[in-house]
Amino acid sequence: MKLKKRSLLTVLAVAQLAAAYPASADANTADKPQQSVTQEVYEQNAAATKAVTSGGTDAAQETTETTTTTETEEQEPNEAGTTEVPVEETGEVQDPATTTGEQDNQNNQQTVTGKELILYFNSTKMVQGGVTYNAPQPMQVKKGVSYVPIRALVDRVGFKVTYDKKTKETVITKGTNELRFKTDSSKYTVNGVTKEMKGTSYQTKSTFMVPLTAITQALDIQYKVDNVGKRVIMNLETKPVAKFTVGPKEIYAGQTTVTYTPQLENVQGEIINERWEGKQDIFDAPGEYIVTYSVQDSTGAWSEPYSQTITVIQPNLPPVAMFETDKSEYKMGELITYTNQTTDDQDNPEDLTYKWENKQYAFFTPGVYTIKLTATDKKGLSSTYETTINVTNETLYQEEDFNMLFIPEGEKFTFLGNVTSRPKISYDFYDEPSTLIRSNSPETVNSEGIVYQETAVGDMRFMIHHVNNLNKNVKMYVIATNKNSTPVTLRQDYLGFAGPSPIATAAGKKSVLNYFQSMQDDSKRTSVTLAPGEQKLVMTELSDVRMKQGHVISLYSDMYSDLPIQFDVVMIDEKSDPLKVLSTLPILNRDGVHNRGTYPDSTRVIRYSELVGANSERLVLGDNQDDPNLEGMDPMVGDITHNTGNFGVLYKITLDRVAPDTLISFNPRGGKYSGYAMVNGTIVPIYSLGQVAPGEQAVLYRTGDYEQKVEIMLTAAPGSNLPVNLLFTQMPEGHH
Repeated sequence: MKLKKRSLLTVLAVAQLAAAYPASADANTADKPQQSVTQEVYEQNAAATKAVTSGGTDAAQETTETTTTTETEEQEPNEAGTTEVPVEETGEVQDPATTTGEQDNQNNQQTVTGKELILYFNSTKMVQGGVTYNAPQPMQVKKGVSYVPIRALVDRVGFKVTYDKKTKETVITKGTNELRFKTDSSKYTVNGVTKEMKGTSYQTKSTFMVPLTAITQALDIQYKVDNVGKRVIMNLETKPVAKFTVGPKEIYAGQTTVTYTPQLENVQGEIINERWEGKQDIFDAPGEYIVTYSVQDSTGAWSEPYSQTITVIQPNLPPVAMFETDKSEYKMGELITYTNQTTDDQDNPEDLTYKWENKQYAFFTPGVYTIKLTATDKKGLSSTYETTINVTNETLYQEEDFNMLFIPEGEKFTFLGNVTSRPKISYDFYDEPSTLIRSNSPETVNSEGIVYQETAVGDMRFMIHHVNNLNKNVKMYVIATNKNSTPVTLRQDYLGFAGPSPIATAAGKKSVLNYFQSMQDDSKRTSVTLAPGEQKLVMTELSDVRMKQGHVISLYSDMYSDLPIQFDVVMIDEKSDPLKVLSTLPILNRDGVHNRGTYPDSTRVIRYSELVGANSERLVLGDNQDDPNLEGMDPMVGDITHNTGNFGVLYKITLDRVAPDTLISFNPRGGKYSGYAMVNGTIVPIYSLGQVAPGEQAVLYRTGDYEQKVEIMLTAAPGSNLPVNLLFTQMPEGHH
């Protein structure tokens, strides 16, 4: 008995096909017994195909011979209680004919090479590569949706089908695509994404039927509907898909070796050919390059060309360090002017890092001096330039006179003489209302909790300075609570925040700079309205960045509220919600060293109308004598407190008459100091590169050859030491 090879077809549904075949006709034919029905039952490891034929169409000629199955493997029931046709767990669709020993080689070939598959409405007939096959059930149209037996498509198109016993799903795979269907469901998944089908899958006579469009859309199979012949023509020609990725991210001309990683899909068999255009391992010149890739698989099909544009950039070159001095020979004590002329191919000169060696404003012993400049860019490349100057044995200025005349504002110099022997300027002051809330104890916080709690109204200033010592990351917050029966508006005028930083003095110094800058540019003005009973986070820069162990934050802020508001300053775990945990937090104890307290009238106004600077004089701040400490209250324990050093106090100093040729400088007395002052509206560092020591003075301002009014604004930088002196010194002759 000669057996024709018979493969099962899996069929999917295509809504568009409805247009090809009128719904009314479908209704008449879909549910009637077909004249030619080939019923095929597939069981696991099916050794043969059972085909039963009645009628005399082409299907009949195809299926005159019958084989019977011998396997009795139990089938999986589906949700509907009918029997779902399981498939070999290995997934390979078994052709029942292969087990009989007799095969039709021509048909085997056609399965691979047939580029078109033709399905006929309400018929089991399928034609592929000129050879006719029979499906286990006819293609049917129900309610305008065309259904196909899944198994028939699988065999003809070359998909792989399996049955997932756990999920009771029929699984079709082709290349990297996976489709999953359930009986009596209008949903299916494509690569894990659930999609709607035009109709509902169902079982009929042990054959699983699905909407054709579900498969054609998911697997991008092109088809057309032939109305006249009442058939669907599917284009099975598959091309491989070629893509590639390129590395690394930054490709430098002449330097970077480029790696190309192909990514292939839908390959039939093996790749037998590949074609690159524009591919280079190293690109010599910067620019945009197009690289194109395509492949050919075992069927002879070429992929569509895939192109990428590769941007090749100029390699990063080290900066060209360069400077010049205004001349090559100087007298002792003569000012040397340096002009930095460093350039870089990528970074702005101001973004480079500079290291000078032997750069002095003047030299005070004769000789030949070598001065070096090393410039480093953001990627760490550097270069060095050096030049020599000659210093003669002629003197222009002695060192002390030179320093007073020429050291720039924001820089410092060591000086001779006893500061405390200078006469003190005896000044008067008054304090403007502004409630200072100084949250600075415990400065080092060892457990989560409230470091400060106070209710304030009107003008207020916050000074917050704390270190994280919790052995974990934390955040700090200020929570404002409106306990009034009416809404309240809280306005923020100025704010200076710095940190988190491992260096307390650096955070303190930067917070003062940012505070003064917000006065200049008004960039921190905001306001927030709180409804009765509402809580909100304020000064939120504080909590933008987590604090690591040992890191410090520092904050100054001027606020105004029209009604009393309760403020809680808290340090908590970085993951906690401050508004949720506030009610559970303890109030932390003071550390016994640093100060906390609420101080009224914390803006100190000093106005002096006598002449200053004609003789050497000093104005003392933060000494608790000329400048008494503010007295206030620690609201959490009810103790009277004194604001040692007057941290958080804003000094507004107006000197109506400063003599011509006067140097105004800053000299710390209590220890090292690092901060900023505002002089006549200009922010001046109290030493640009770090700290000033008691034996040094930092230059703030020089008057010219006429008397001037000078206004100085100061606030003590957290982490620095007080008291401090403002020094007024008459400069030597001859600097004009």
